[in-house]
Amino acid sequence: MSFPLVAIVGRPNVGKSTLFNRILGGRDAIVHETPGVTRDRNYGDAEWAGKRFTLIDTGGFVPRSEDIFEKAIREQSGIAISESDAVIFLLDAGEGLTLLDEEIAQELRKSQKPVHVVVNKIDSAALEDRRLEFYKLGLGEPHGLGALGGRGIGDFLDVLTASFRKNGKRAKSEAGIRVAVVGRPNVGKSSLVNALIGKARHLVTPVPGTTRDSIDSAVMYEENLLLLVDTAGLRKPSRIEENVEFYSTLRTIRSIDRCDVVAVVLDAQQGLEKQDMRIVETAMERHRPTLLVVNKWDLVEKDSHTSTAYEKAILHKLGIYDFLPVVFISAKTHQRVNKVLQTTVALHLEGKKRIATSRLNKTIMAEIDRNPPKSSGSREIRIKYAAQVKSSPPTFSFFCNEPSLVQESYRRYLDNQLREHFGFSGVPLTIVFRKK
Repeated sequence: MSFPLVAIVGRPNVGKSTLFNRILGGRDAIVHETPGVTRDRNYGDAEWAGKRFTLIDTGGFVPRSEDIFEKAIREQSGIAISESDAVIFLLDAGEGLTLLDEEIAQELRKSQKPVHVVVNKIDSAALEDRRLEFYKLGLGEPHGLGALGGRGIGDFLDVLTASFRKNGKRAKSEAGIRVAVVGRPNVGKSSLVNALIGKARHLVTPVPGTTRDSIDSAVMYEENLLLLVDTAGLRKPSRIEENVEFYSTLRTIRSIDRCDVVAVVLDAQQGLEKQDMRIVETAMERHRPTLLVVNKWDLVEKDSHTSTAYEKAILHKLGIYDFLPVVFISAKTHQRVNKVLQTTVALHLEGKKRIATSRLNKTIMAEIDRNPPKSSGSREIRIKYAAQVKSSPPTFSFFCNEPSLVQESYRRYLDNQLREHFGFSGVPLTIVFRKK
């Protein structure tokens, strides 16, 4: 199941970032299960009344400005609108309806996307009448709210998510393992896909994917059908170079949502960069088994210790995600590209793995006895038993007397112990504590 993509657009200084942060930071709106998630980005996952969606924050929308910065903002907003499932058109109650607002409304009508007109800075009931002016836009009923103080946010989220489906199991692929080939622009994603297709003995005719710009290329590997989703290629040449990254981000989110395994392609000469880490975090948030593919390895000067040292440096940068496998390849020379397929199949099986309750408790309870949890309160925490309650993604419940007192550091300890004894290479684990 792909979560709906919702873009916030509007002219500068109407409060887009404030609304973005309010929705993502609201206690009832979102809970991030994955620790260590980077916050300095313009997208995030939100949840409201059991419905999840991805929220995109754009820069100020200035349709006719010749300023280079405003051109970049305008293009970014256009990209977000074209890629989104719904649009929040944010306006300013204090300044009223402006010519720029009307120009933006005209662009939104052309997009034929569901548009929610939201009038910000209505911080009290006495200001509600200010939203009525915005009926002139002809985009439906304006919703009034105060993003800074949170007034009206819940009522608006009810409207926004009314047509969204409640979170359920992700739709299974018709056949095979869907692999998202993702990464920064120009790291060799398409070259890798082409190398894999060219190297395969059995090639299925490429079939169009559900996303406009990607093609799913089917390839067989040891009786396993893999559908490779290449996210490279813009729908149209970008006028502003900075927005290639923004567009790539939206495409990456879409592709990860559609797939079973994520292959993050890196440039060997550049290493693991900040944007690569954001992609990894997105895959982890969505609980997708993930591998790192270091491409252009043929361009690196090396000796017998280079790959070991390089992998160690990458895993150090990954921090809490140091369980991801690393594969060194050259898409250009086809060196070790089959290792990508081999690792992908292995990760898919790891994600489906189930540990018997008796085996799990015999092993993990011994580790808990050796290192019991320290309480953040005055009461002692006693973990009674554990069970794997789900696979794909693997989810483990630990039953104890005081679930709310278990510290995050102990959750990571249990995560490490599960990996040490049962594997789960490349697979994010979900650990929950429940009252016995």
